[in-house]
Amino acid sequence: MMIFRPLAAVGAAITIIAAGIADKAHAEDFYKGKTLRIIVGSSAGGGYDAYGRLVGRYIGQYIPGHPTVIVSNMPGAGGNNAAAHVYSAAPKDGTVIGAVAAGSVLDKVIGEAKRIRHDPAKTQYIGSANSEMFTCVVRSDAPVKTFKDVFEKPVLIGSSGGTTRDMATMMNNLLGTKFKLVAGYKGTRQINLALEKGEVQGVCGMGWTSIQKQHGRWFEEKFARVLVQEGHKALPELTKMGAALSLDYAKDAETRRIMELIYLQGVFTRPFMMAPEVPKDRVEIIRTAFMKALADPKAHEEASKQSMVITAISGSELQEMVRKVYAMDPALHAKARKALGY
Repeated sequence: MMIFRPLAAVGAAITIIAAGIADKAHAEDFYKGKTLRIIVGSSAGGGYDAYGRLVGRYIGQYIPGHPTVIVSNMPGAGGNNAAAHVYSAAPKDGTVIGAVAAGSVLDKVIGEAKRIRHDPAKTQYIGSANSEMFTCVVRSDAPVKTFKDVFEKPVLIGSSGGTTRDMATMMNNLLGTKFKLVAGYKGTRQINLALEKGEVQGVCGMGWTSIQKQHGRWFEEKFARVLVQEGHKALPELTKMGAALSLDYAKDAETRRIMELIYLQGVFTRPFMMAPEVPKDRVEIIRTAFMKALADPKAHEEASKQSMVITAISGSELQEMVRKVYAMDPALHAKARKALGY
């Protein structure tokens, strides 16, 4: 009898390994003949849309079975409409990805929680396509010429929700600036058109790479200037342009911690997500394809031509970042919500 026990154990091990190989093969076969949908949580033509479509053009070739990839838009609620759709309504089989806003990840703890119809802590993250330095940009004929001026003079800022609302609101509440928000715009594209027409004097909470991509001529023609950098660490090129770093104006250590928490949106600016119920093996296939797509030389070449910067964060890294945010002291979350006016 002693002779057969090791053989039985070996047989069991072989069965487990074979089952694992079969599961992996099944997962890899799943996408053959399928259509993978990427739902962008913003209107067409903006920065989130640009990154969503860039990923859409390259990810299919790195997924076993090479599914057809379709990108569509579902704007609204600062990216949360798309996040809620992917989380609750869309198929849970791994054929739908959300390209949402960073606020969709953080709003439940530091934002307007009542508009959240998904649970970011349970969401499965595919990764983030880039990190951003958020900025406030104003027309050259605006009444403010430097960031210090905004402490003395009001300036009209267009808002479509999300970071275009939150960044200016936070600075008003924590630092004492006098940004006046003009709400109701559908997206940054509409805000920027309003800025060019003179309906508003500026926009805050918009990523520098997006501004460069869409409106690089503003700075070449001296139509606009970057007023302030809204992030963890100043970019030398923006500092040379005279743009201050808002964190340098924090009144104390606690204010700085609150601002740093809110500015995490700049670390994982273009997050991609799937519903919690999607099988783990399919999530891993998409995570791997996502990183390979954003490492593709042709993707980088295309991004460079559009003044886009790829700084990819893997799904596992982003998942861990989100876990840490939701494990923070709830008192800090509450202070951040108050700073954002929620």
